[in-house]
Amino acid sequence: MMIPREWLDFLRIGHGAYNALVALALIFQGWLGLRIMRERTAGGTRDFAVVKNHRSRGPLLVVLGILGYVAGGLLIFLDKGHLLEYPIHNAVGLAIVLLLIVTFFIARRITSPLSPWRSRHLVVGIAILALYLVQLFLGLGILL
Repeated sequence: MMIPREWLDFLRIGHGAYNALVALALIFQGWLGLRIMRERTAGGTRDFAVVKNHRSRGPLLVVLGILGYVAGGLLIFLDKGHLLEYPIHNAVGLAIVLLLIVTFFIARRITSPLSPWRSRHLVVGIAILALYLVQLFLGLGILL
């Protein structure tokens, strides 16, 4: 099945824009998490709407991140006929997907305010954001 080159170029830009939006949503998610952590450690009143937003958006963002990786792989396969045309971009994307899955399962283990899983969740979240930044620059290098 041949897809016209113009369509593939458009889909590549769409893939990059989609994943940039997912990265921005994850930055916002991290900001919510830091806000929750500050409120918890300060011992004051907590805004449970923020906690609810953080908890409900997390699984959705994991799925959106995985879909972005799958879409990128599909685009490369349709264009080049194999998946390893951009091995570093692919490896970083796979690492992001694995860390998204890990942070999802870590979040499920957080059951109390003193849970040791909270710090692990924070570290993995920071790693995800750092890798997304690297991935965005690698993707720009591919597009330009």
